[in-house]
Amino acid sequence: MVELGSTSLTIVGVIAAVAIAALLVAAVLRRQVLAAGEGTQSMRDIAQAVQEGASAYLNRQFRTLALFAVVVCALLFLLPGDAGIKVGRSIFFLVGAVFSASIGFLGMWLATRANLRVAAAASQENGRAEGARIAFRTGGVVGMSVVGLGLLGAAAVVLIYKGDAPSVLEGFGFGAALLAMFMRVGGGIFTKAADVGADLVGKVEQHIPEDDPRNAATIADNVGDNVGDCAGMAADLFESYAVTLVAALILGRAAFGEKGLVFPLLVTSIGALVAVIGVFTTRVRGQESGLAAINRGFYVAAVIGVVLAAVVAFVYLPDTFAAFTDGTAKLTEHAGDPRLIASAAVAIGVVLAGVILWVTGYFTGTTSKPTLHVAATTRTGAATVVLSGIGVGFESAVYTAGIIAAAICALFLIAGGSIALSLFLVALAGCGLLTTVGVIVAMDTFGPVSDNAQGIAEMSGDVTPEGAQILTDLDAVGNTTKAVTKGIAIATAVLAATALFGSYADAVSIALAKPGVHVGSDIVAAMTRYEVISPVTLVGVILGAAVVFLFSGLAIDAVTRAAGAIVFEVRRQFRDFPGIMTGEVRPEYGKVVDICTRDSLRELATPGLLAAFAPIAVGFGLGVGPLAGFLAGAIAAGVLMAVFLANSGGAWDNAKKIVEDGNFGGKGSAAHDAAVIGDTVGDPFKDTAGPAINPLIKVMNLVSVLIAPAVVAISVGSGANQPARLAIAIVAALIAFGAVVASRLRAARVDRDGVDEPEAAPALTH
Repeated sequence: MVELGSTSLTIVGVIAAVAIAALLVAAVLRRQVLAAGEGTQSMRDIAQAVQEGASAYLNRQFRTLALFAVVVCALLFLLPGDAGIKVGRSIFFLVGAVFSASIGFLGMWLATRANLRVAAAASQENGRAEGARIAFRTGGVVGMSVVGLGLLGAAAVVLIYKGDAPSVLEGFGFGAALLAMFMRVGGGIFTKAADVGADLVGKVEQHIPEDDPRNAATIADNVGDNVGDCAGMAADLFESYAVTLVAALILGRAAFGEKGLVFPLLVTSIGALVAVIGVFTTRVRGQESGLAAINRGFYVAAVIGVVLAAVVAFVYLPDTFAAFTDGTAKLTEHAGDPRLIASAAVAIGVVLAGVILWVTGYFTGTTSKPTLHVAATTRTGAATVVLSGIGVGFESAVYTAGIIAAAICALFLIAGGSIALSLFLVALAGCGLLTTVGVIVAMDTFGPVSDNAQGIAEMSGDVTPEGAQILTDLDAVGNTTKAVTKGIAIATAVLAATALFGSYADAVSIALAKPGVHVGSDIVAAMTRYEVISPVTLVGVILGAAVVFLFSGLAIDAVTRAAGAIVFEVRRQFRDFPGIMTGEVRPEYGKVVDICTRDSLRELATPGLLAAFAPIAVGFGLGVGPLAGFLAGAIAAGVLMAVFLANSGGAWDNAKKIVEDGNFGGKGSAAHDAAVIGDTVGDPFKDTAGPAINPLIKVMNLVSVLIAPAVVAISVGSGANQPARLAIAIVAALIAFGAVVASRLRAARVDRDGVDEPEAAPALTH
């Protein structure tokens, strides 16, 4: 076991103090946001309804997930290992889950209070700059909280468990990732069911504006923005932060020994300062675009992060690998300078974030050729809009995956071909990318806050025409920043998953080296090998990719069913209460919120059980070699699928904005109807299935890391028990695919029984 000296423990203590300071900065920013004016009484009433709906949903979701978290915590005790480590892993699993839930709740709580403040600011003098400032600093609060809680949790584990910290941190990362996945899926289903239902009935069938108060789904749509984009993305980026640290510390211990446990914490602690700089330097100057100001803040923070990380590397690390005598990876023969290599790895991670930001902005921005092309296809109908958006998504996925692959290859070359060192450098690159996580979260939260602000302005009618245009512009910027942060989150997920892949190999190697483990030459022994040419390993690759497709399909299908229920309900209200269209009758907003809440929580179990139990079924059924192939297939398919879904959805969304700005006939035209159809197809792509793939691949990696010693022990250890191994695999497979079958049966029941909708859907004509 690697021991930590007094100097290292002192440094980790300072890092914990930095984490607390980050939380204090978040409190200061929160006070600044809440000090802004709240607008008219009508604005406050609408915002209050959104606040109540969002809080009610998350409270019900957390109650649902609490039982699940307790069950998983208990199951962690069944894994082999030291009793103290098992207790710590289980406790910090709950800590990670609570932190992830807290970040999500904070993002939702503040965003639902910042939205009316942005709406109110838009009509004031210098409204563009003030509205952008409030929206971005709202995200800054969440970003600083992500940094603070992530660092605090990791530093606490290292201080308590010292050299055993990576094993305990597996639980911390697993708790964060599992909760984030549930919040991503549940929030994504809620928000997109409401959004799709509101658009299809309101815009296409009734030809009323977006966020029109006569549409019963408008409150649910605004609630969904907060529980999906704010709460879900905040939890997602927090778990990326935690999981990347877990992988970095596991691999750092193997490569650099004691310093490998501390250096990743030092790099990520730089993110606290970088986040403060990024938030306070992001200011709209005059009439400049909000996107220009946000990009400037990001790039300034990124450059400062690279420089500070290099300074830390040259101060803390030795100048030769021969100094790392306590690492297990045997890097003493490496001729390079660890300070330069570590600095380069961090720089590659930060540059990767910047490149992904640019590429994603190119494929989804309102002024870029791909999105303008999608907008132009609205002239020929919904089918061509859908086809062009799919084409943009596929193409962008190739470029994004190629850029991430190039970054990983560069890290491999810098490592001189050393697998152990290159995997650690991948984790360091992830830590480098996450030095900008505070700004990334701020960029993401900017989107739903601006979107909600525009909705409040539309529903209240209390904003000047100039203020309405400002909010429209901010909303368009928010669409791009949401797409950009999804791209960066995907890159983070791939780096974290690749590093966890290395952590998995490390866990298997340690398990195979234990006394009593005997690898013979039979079928079971073949299951412990990693050769891709092995048919059984290739089966694992195929299954890993297949789970990504199945997970995505389940998420999109869940939105389809929930959105259908919303469409029927909104149509019913328009049909049964004619006074809604004349403004004499207030729609029953609460019924739509209830439907979204019910359906989204009902659909949570299936993808969660699939993610948790599919690796268990493969690992115990086929062995650690095929399980490695399973993870490789999931990572490869996951990155392509996530980028495709996110960028095609982003392009459709902004193509709709282009039409609504008066191009190709503007609002109410046939082109607008086609654009709305494209946007509604893209909604579950970019805000439900795509983002949920990020935590999915990390959850499956962490489950694999956790079960690897047990798989080895039961397969080729002294207590090998093949019938028990197969029984575990069968039970896990039945749970995973039983959940899928239950979801299919539920879908068939909805299709058969339908909803109270006696009349045919209105034609899509004027």
